[in-house]
Amino acid sequence: MSARPGSPQVRHLGPARLTAGLDRFQRLDLAAHLRVHPPLPRLTRDDVLELAERIDLRGRGGAGFPFARKARAAVAAATRTGAAPVIVVNGSEGEPPSAKDRMLLARAPHLVLDGALLAAAAFGAEEVVVGVAAGSPGEASVPAALDERELPCPARTVCVPERFVSGESSALIRGANGLPVQPAAVKARAAEGGTGGVRRRPTLLSNAETWAQLAVAARLGPGPYAAVGTGAEPGTVLLTVNRPGADPLVVETPFGTRLGDVLDACRLRPGDGVLVGGYHGAWLDPASAVGAPLSRTGLAELGGTLGAGAIVALPAGTCPLGEVARVATWLAGESAGQCGPCRRGLPDAAEALGALAAGTGGPTALEDARRALGGAQGGGACSHPDGTARFVLSALDVFARDVEAHLVGPGCGRPVLDVLPLPPAQGAHLEVDWSRCTGHGLCAVLAPGLVRLGPHGYPASTTVPVAPWQEHGARRAVNQCPALALRMRRPERSTDRRRRRSNG
Repeated sequence: MSARPGSPQVRHLGPARLTAGLDRFQRLDLAAHLRVHPPLPRLTRDDVLELAERIDLRGRGGAGFPFARKARAAVAAATRTGAAPVIVVNGSEGEPPSAKDRMLLARAPHLVLDGALLAAAAFGAEEVVVGVAAGSPGEASVPAALDERELPCPARTVCVPERFVSGESSALIRGANGLPVQPAAVKARAAEGGTGGVRRRPTLLSNAETWAQLAVAARLGPGPYAAVGTGAEPGTVLLTVNRPGADPLVVETPFGTRLGDVLDACRLRPGDGVLVGGYHGAWLDPASAVGAPLSRTGLAELGGTLGAGAIVALPAGTCPLGEVARVATWLAGESAGQCGPCRRGLPDAAEALGALAAGTGGPTALEDARRALGGAQGGGACSHPDGTARFVLSALDVFARDVEAHLVGPGCGRPVLDVLPLPPAQGAHLEVDWSRCTGHGLCAVLAPGLVRLGPHGYPASTTVPVAPWQEHGARRAVNQCPALALRMRRPERSTDRRRRRSNG
């Protein structure tokens, strides 16, 4: 299943706020934007802070942190240091099952910019930075939108690699500072400036939907904004509903809407289970999923999380454990590899899950996976290990019968249909030539986080994905293999295929 389709379709249950006008326009340029949305009021610093607090605006990128608290911290740091703040729009969205921020930046960029520029003017910002994934529609749409309007301060677009960790806030800030786009090794609050901020300035960062929600609330006012949703969580939320064999749908719905109603509107059934919150989210069993309220508190009571609002219903025809194992392997390779939980815990868990799904792991595979994930939780430089552990551990609970079938027998008998979306393979793979391998074992010494030996001393897998941070060890293993049984392979690019065909 493709993880990056062209332009997701849009639907709404209840009022269309963030999706207003998208039934008539493929993209809202400034003229169309002004026809759809009323004029944006000018708000002072205190007006913006009070508005955000009254509607309890929280980040829609996954963490759900209160916007007003971050904004007050940034304003206080700017006052204390005399350094004007920087406003950052995080639109990188490196998560395969999520497309809502990409949709907003491609089709309604001015609504996102409204919120960011409103805050920039109110807080006296020095600069606005918009982060987008390289190659995404926002790479062209956002600069075009910026060129159409008057700005209260300079603004620029930063393109980051399309990787899962590129969407982490400190990774985007590092990218804006011209550094490698990976989570900071030492945690620092962006709002305080210093090492955590853009050019060491107090930095207010939120994802694209959050800024668009601020713009909607500024136009409506807190009372009308709260006319839909729940008392504790007013307003609407954007969801990405993934569909097997089709592009995802971006659905705007009031907080508190039942998940079952959203699935019905998208002509989906809960199947064997429903993933809510994406690959740092959690699985719900079918019975719980149908009645689950789409709100942070409602999902938390069921052991779930809203996260970034990505939803995948797993049909009964695919192997749940195989689906989870392939995503766990991808998540392990997407880490920055700069702390123990990512360097050891996630790869160990992915390997155990893969062996369990393949029926080669033996009775200890499940225990090995749980132990590796337990050790990875709470010790990472960012939330990647914790989110990955939540995704996998909740799957092991929801799909317990399938796990048992793989433990005590040949498995569930179902194929892996690749329902959970992943991008095409882009990184290198380490391949083992069995006709040459003599079981010397040096490769496991040179690349211990990459090559693991089976019970007879040979590599446990013939093809191993290599994360960027593992390439040095992989090359050492290839170069020093006594039997010349290892080689590195990279996916063939389309230009290479065309060149080969033209050469006959």
